[in-house]
Amino acid sequence: MKNLILISTLFFSTLTIAQCPCEEMSGGPLHVTPNGIINGTAASIIPEHIPTKRLIPYEHVREADAIWSKRVWQYIDLREKINHPLYFPLDEMTSYGWNRNATRWSLWTIIRKHVMCSDLRAFSPYDPLSFGLGAKDGDQLKYPIDAQPGMNFCTDSVFRSEMTYYLGKLGPQSDIPLTDDYGDPLVVTLPDGTQEFKYPPRDTLWYSSKDIIQYRIKEDWFFDKERSVLDVRIIAIAPVVYNTEEDANGVKSISGTKELFWLYFPHLRFVLNNYFVYNDRNDSQWMSFDDLFWKRRFNSVIYKESNTYDRTIDTYVSGVDALHESEKIKNEIRNIEHDVWSF
Repeated sequence: MKNLILISTLFFSTLTIAQCPCEEMSGGPLHVTPNGIINGTAASIIPEHIPTKRLIPYEHVREADAIWSKRVWQYIDLREKINHPLYFPLDEMTSYGWNRNATRWSLWTIIRKHVMCSDLRAFSPYDPLSFGLGAKDGDQLKYPIDAQPGMNFCTDSVFRSEMTYYLGKLGPQSDIPLTDDYGDPLVVTLPDGTQEFKYPPRDTLWYSSKDIIQYRIKEDWFFDKERSVLDVRIIAIAPVVYNTEEDANGVKSISGTKELFWLYFPHLRFVLNNYFVYNDRNDSQWMSFDDLFWKRRFNSVIYKESNTYDRTIDTYVSGVDALHESEKIKNEIRNIEHDVWSF
């Protein structure tokens, strides 16, 4: 009976952590609680513009007006202080649910919610049929992960099983076997005739905000001769986590980084447009995440540019030299606009 209760508790905890937040409000967190208490000085100054504002479309650019363009790939390091508004506040996965801030969310919290609700289409960074062993070309947005029409993470079991791999990872296998009603370990017979103990299924460890170390973006810089400006458009964005390995002794080590999935940024803008970003200088002037990306209020490092060899910077330089190469590419882009106005 005790084992049955334990298994039921683990199963309930997994469902609680993975519960779908799709029944919540579609916009960002408000400063008014469900019981009517106002989290502000007065009703007249409750910050409600961001959760209700409409998206400002990009300026239309004709192909003939884009007389120069350059595609670059950059990463936003969330350890840098200027990028902390994308990283904080942290969320937490507990056995009681998904704990989030009441007034503002991190970028990962926003993305996770709307991917689970099928409001955002996630693209696998590799061919799903290769199980991660194929070529990584996720920034091409070739492999969408879709739920059935009108369904989401909670209601579509196939989509849930696929998306769980991108939203989390399997935890360690328990070394305590399951037991029967008499307390004896359960034994299963394998196809070759051998027997082994039966262990409980491995639990899912969900990625939270603290696990996201970078955001990689693919963007196009171009010069619009009609407006005489150097402009930029973000094409896609991907959250990145550490790729860890565990040896036979249980010691974990970082073996690199891993892109979870890619998102088409023009579609993501419709979501980011209604979520607050913290302003450390004025609590009355919070902007949206879409405003933050539009105004380039973040620091990023170029790790690849369009080139003949389709190679990244770290394949031919490393360390400080890679940072210098990144700055060199940025300066070349800035000089394009300067050269146009030179006399």
